[in-house]
Order: sequence, then structure tokens, then C-alpha cells
Amino acid sequence: MSNTSQDILTVDRVCAGYGEAVVLEDISFSLKEGGSLALLGRNGVGKSTLLLTLLGLTQLHSGFIHWDGRDVSRVPTHQRAAAGMGWVPQERHMYPSLTVEEHLTVVARPGEWDVAKVYKLFPRLEERRANMGNQLSGGEQQMLAIARALMVNPRLLLLDEPMEGLAPIIVQELLGVIRRLVHETGLTVIVVEQHARLALGLTQEAIVLDRGQIVYQSTSQSLLDEPETLNRLVAVA
Repeated sequence: MSNTSQDILTVDRVCAGYGEAVVLEDISFSLKEGGSLALLGRNGVGKSTLLLTLLGLTQLHSGFIHWDGRDVSRVPTHQRAAAGMGWVPQERHMYPSLTVEEHLTVVARPGEWDVAKVYKLFPRLEERRANMGNQLSGGEQQMLAIARALMVNPRLLLLDEPMEGLAPIIVQELLGVIRRLVHETGLTVIVVEQHARLALGLTQEAIVLDRGQIVYQSTSQSLLDEPETLNRLVAVA
């Protein structure tokens, strides 16, 4: 993950948190356009905080974030979104007063992704297009959260625990969708995921956080090839 002119995202010595509390310390990494990164670590080590920091939703104490050659360290969240950062939050944020289709059209921006293309990726959402957001199952809500982020036509997609709490059959379906997004669309993707092996199987690069710092950095495949190291770092079976 070297810093070259092809890097679309560069995080340079970032320290960030909430108010005066520092959660992330001296975070540095970069990601090329079309690249994919698994962000791993035990609960509470700062993974979601790192995504929120990329979006400008935490207190940046020091360091820099460069997006597509531009310093966005102090740029407001809505401008980062307009510049191509898309987010699928862990909480999904469904609106009970909006139908599935309204969830998609209300955020739509011009580009490759439109309602028809999203429905092709998620046929179940087309079947449920007239249902309200709170009438969907957990798996359907997660599909809608991803679809809604795609409707913004992002260049970077941030996925925060996309498999959490879902039935195995839905996990497999979502894995297939995310794999297509990573390998077929040219999107740059960062995945935060407790199921480390799932995330590593989707991505090219991996970072492991512990206590707000990067403690391991490698290709995803090399970490998969070292199960003892993986177990020690993230305590998974």
C-alpha cells in the first residue's frame, strides 16, 4: 500500500476521536482506485471510528486525509459524499415513512447506478419496492442500505459490519454482491467485518487495528495463509 500517484485515498498520521478523547493514533495507509481493504480487529479497537473519520464525523486531532489528490482533512461530510465517498452504516438507518424505492430515489445522483441497475443487483428489493423501510427483514434492510449507497454513485464504498446479525443464507447472498462490487465495478471498497475470513476472502489488502493503532498490514491472501497470526490478531476460529 505504497503512496503513489495512483492512490485515491491516503491517510497520513491521523489521530482522531470524539471530543477530547483520542481513539485513533498515528493511522497511516493508502488505497489505490479500484482497490479493496479489509479493516479487522476485535470489538472496540477503532474500526468504525476510522470509517467515521474518513467521512469527517469525528474530531480530527492531527494528521491528514487526502482523497483523489485533494486534502479533505477539514472538509465537511456532505462535501466528502459529493466527492464520491459512500457509506453503509452499521445501523442501516431505515426511514419508516419511505418506501424501498423512495429510499433509493431520494439520494440518487447522476451516474452509472440507477434504480434499474440496483434492482438487477438486488431482485428482492424490486419485489419489495412499495414496502416501507420498517417492513423489511434485517437482510432486506442491509440490501437496501447498500443499494442506497450505490445510488449516490460513489467511487469509495465504506461498509461497516455488513454481515452482522444476518442469517447464513443472507450472508452468502450479500457476499456474492460485495464480491461483484469489488471485482467487477471498479469501486474502491473498505469493509469492516467481525468475520475476518469472510472479509479477507473479498479484499486485496488487510489492516488490523488494536487499541486505535495499526498493528498489522499485509495482503488479504497472505493473512489468510497465516491462520495462527490471524487468530492471534483477531481471535476468530
